[in-house]
Amino acid sequence: MQRQISAATLRRLEHGSGGLASASVTAMEQRLPWFRRLPADQRASVLLVTQTGVANFVAWLQDPTEAIRLTAEAFRTAPRDLSRWVSLRQTLELVRVAIDVFEQRLPELADQEHERILLTESILRYTREIAFAAATSYAAAAEARGAWDARLEALVVDGIVRGDAEESLLSRAAALGWEPSSEATVLVGNAPSDDPPTIVYQVRSRAARVGCPVLLGVQGSRLVVVFGGLGDDRATQEAARRLSEAFDDGPVVVGPTVPSLAEAHRSAGDAMSALRAVVAWPTAPRPVPSGDLLPERALAGDPEAERQLVERIVLPLVDAGGALMETVDTYLEVGGVLENCARQLYVHPNTVRYRLRRVAELTGRTPSNARDAHVLRVGLAVGRLAKARGLW
Repeated sequence: MQRQISAATLRRLEHGSGGLASASVTAMEQRLPWFRRLPADQRASVLLVTQTGVANFVAWLQDPTEAIRLTAEAFRTAPRDLSRWVSLRQTLELVRVAIDVFEQRLPELADQEHERILLTESILRYTREIAFAAATSYAAAAEARGAWDARLEALVVDGIVRGDAEESLLSRAAALGWEPSSEATVLVGNAPSDDPPTIVYQVRSRAARVGCPVLLGVQGSRLVVVFGGLGDDRATQEAARRLSEAFDDGPVVVGPTVPSLAEAHRSAGDAMSALRAVVAWPTAPRPVPSGDLLPERALAGDPEAERQLVERIVLPLVDAGGALMETVDTYLEVGGVLENCARQLYVHPNTVRYRLRRVAELTGRTPSNARDAHVLRVGLAVGRLAKARGLW
């Protein structure tokens, strides 16, 4: 290449490089409406990249082995945020316009006829390298943004787990595309592997099929997923079930759905407490709602679970009158035998049946169901202890 293009032609190229760059930018302004709308400093950045590319082209003509390094340098000299306001597709449009200008202007700088053909072939090869360098530059920028987004997402999830409800958490979540007013539900369990990209892919692919936004964080061996509300309880339960498939073996707990991300720490707190206590219920479903583990959480010393048991089990029965609490208490004490309960209370068995139905309506727990009977028994015990301490 060096022996085929004369020194006179190379000098013309060096002297005309500035004009080529300016002509390219002028053509970009004429052909690309979006380029005309860019601020002056951003258009100047594109001019800088173009000038560097032309200068490197001249150097490459002298030593073609430097092609890859020189074409990559054309993009390294650009401002770091270039890829934020000019997309890869738009960059390729700019390269295409620059190629057209170079093909028209370069032959005029050739000293001899055969050099015109060589310059045309050379610019085609060189611009191919430019296109690959652009793709490489944008890929690196995308990887850097992806790594930054992953760190930002981990900070948001960590803030939710720690109970931060400050504005910075909400603004970070909004930067990740989360709608601040969207409902939020927290899902916790064991991480399926030690490879974060694999975990992210498994969770996000399932979330995409369900159609809900997610934020996730890996905290040691624990995986925390925050997913957006889907409008109704059935859809939320289905989303929790599908997302639980991305967790490793072992229990998976889903916290209560809260109105917004600002309150997601309540869902996370319940889910974490339930995850610590779920070992006491070996046959718990997967995923298991944190509200279904209130007895185990209360036995583990969770004051929030005790409060919820009192509010959900004890107070409704107290407000309804003493007969219901006495009936369910006696029913549980006699092992769930309705006739024995009726004899103990000196009432008709149908009266016991009616009262037990009322208990189920008020508490959502059916005394004849083994699991619900366990919840009622622990709830009544917690209520008595709370009353002895003067808490209600």
